[in-house]
Amino acid sequence: MKHLLRAIFTTILFISAAQASPIIMQNAIFTPVQAKNAMVVTGNKIASEIGLQVLRNGGNAVDAAVTIGFVMSVTFPQAGNLGGGGFMLIHPAKDKTVIAIDYREKAPAAASRDMFLDANGKVDKQLSRFSHLSAGVPGTVAGMAMALEKYGTLSLAEALAPAIKLAEEGFIVSRAFSESMKRVFNKDGHRAENLKKFPASAAMFLKADSRFYEAGDLFVQKDLAKTLKIIAKDGVKGFYTGEIAELIAQEMQKQGGVITINDLANYQAKERKPIQGTYRDHDIYSMSPPSSGGTHIVQMLNILEDYDIQNKGHNTAATIHLMAEAMKRAYADRSEYLGDTDFVCVPFKELTSKDYATQLRRQINESKAGESQDIQPGKLTSDECSIKPEINSCPATGYESEETTHYSVIDKDANAVSNTYSLNFSYGPSIVIEGTGMLINNTMDDFSASPCELNAYGLPGGNANAIEPNKRPLSSMSPTIVLKNGKPFLITGSPGGSKIITTTLQVILNVIDHQMNIQEAVNAVRIHHQWQPDKLKYEKGLSLDTIRLLEAMGHNVVKVKRAMGAASSILIDRGFYYGAGDPRRFGVALGY
Repeated sequence: MKHLLRAIFTTILFISAAQASPIIMQNAIFTPVQAKNAMVVTGNKIASEIGLQVLRNGGNAVDAAVTIGFVMSVTFPQAGNLGGGGFMLIHPAKDKTVIAIDYREKAPAAASRDMFLDANGKVDKQLSRFSHLSAGVPGTVAGMAMALEKYGTLSLAEALAPAIKLAEEGFIVSRAFSESMKRVFNKDGHRAENLKKFPASAAMFLKADSRFYEAGDLFVQKDLAKTLKIIAKDGVKGFYTGEIAELIAQEMQKQGGVITINDLANYQAKERKPIQGTYRDHDIYSMSPPSSGGTHIVQMLNILEDYDIQNKGHNTAATIHLMAEAMKRAYADRSEYLGDTDFVCVPFKELTSKDYATQLRRQINESKAGESQDIQPGKLTSDECSIKPEINSCPATGYESEETTHYSVIDKDANAVSNTYSLNFSYGPSIVIEGTGMLINNTMDDFSASPCELNAYGLPGGNANAIEPNKRPLSSMSPTIVLKNGKPFLITGSPGGSKIITTTLQVILNVIDHQMNIQEAVNAVRIHHQWQPDKLKYEKGLSLDTIRLLEAMGHNVVKVKRAMGAASSILIDRGFYYGAGDPRRFGVALGY
């Protein structure tokens, strides 16, 4: 492995000096990267280059994915993390199936249903989003280590080595990173306040003269390097039971959080069975609960499968109308039925069945929009869950977050990885744990803090996603792998809060129904409907004629200010890999 690490460190030196030039990279906006041996697509150039170097030097897709995950905790602190969590799908080349690893954060043992409610029974959003109390027990280190131990070939120390070097010696700040810090810490009142309130946060994101880092500056993170070295030396226990755990627990106790040393020691990542469905002779694998993504991607595909989407045309009013109607019904069901299956029975078999899709399809009028207030969570009929919750809809509006990050990897043997992970908000609550250089998450906001209360993504949730000790909050993260004839065909996923599910759906439809190359499929204008609020959102680029036709059908059509999602994707076709970084967030696809 010395040869492998030497090659990776050489790559890091080139990157740090802003001199790296990949062998194969994107050279036209609608042209995907083509490669024969391996492909990496991430939202961060440094991570893509180091991930590709792992593959070039004999590592497999899991080795590259885990190395990328740790590297992004250094180079992409907006979402890359040690203090958050996420989900990973793995397709081992020797099998014709897909494995899911759940390393979602968990509620601390002291968490309670009413922990964020004020004296009037209203949610205190400062507490649920911007305080130490908003943090769940982090899962990233456990999840990455599990994936590597079971399916990789590198040791944990070897996978951590590039991240350690980047943290200790620094990397050159890009314009996008500099602008991201300024945007979040200058314009967001709560997070700007946390930067002033917590010295460790200021020390990480401000220079010695209290100014923000500019493009071209060297960004060094000595405390984070120390944390990474402890994990490299002592493994998972070094994070969850050793010095790092003590630092986290001490700060939580001091600052009003409730994560304890026991919460950290008791955390475990879980291997789960992914949600599986079919769509036009393709096998769809996506994340199972506590992610809602896989369930509702399959549900929407089932609804749409009986329509001639291809002949209706890409992003025509007719096609968008059908997508929106499918989305409304899936998100209505999400509000009622989805949660952590370790705590509640989620009827995902019925939700993803073709028969249930037929039932929902009968509700859709092909020429008229259904009003969200008239659409309720479906009344399920199977005995999959013996106790069925009461149906209750939760009307409201809400903020749409654009956080999280996703990356896709495939190696020369067709081992494939689709990984999505997050701190929840960009930079989480902007709280760095003293002495660790590590941002903590604010994932507790993803629970339903109160009946019909919206989370930060504008999504309501019912009792299935209520706060309970040791429970994992519901997520929209949707890492997805599509197989064709038992072999990888499409690897995809996206950030984007509530828009993750619909972004991933549209990439699949663009490839399978509209026969786009993967870069066209990723670039294409996106729409989104999440049932509540009753708004059909769209990105700029949708034609005025189409908008008018949708309005005539009864849709409340609204243009979004920010782009939706960032779908790092790989298509496999006739022995070649085609990678597409999403231009919405400077995605980087590299192959060889």
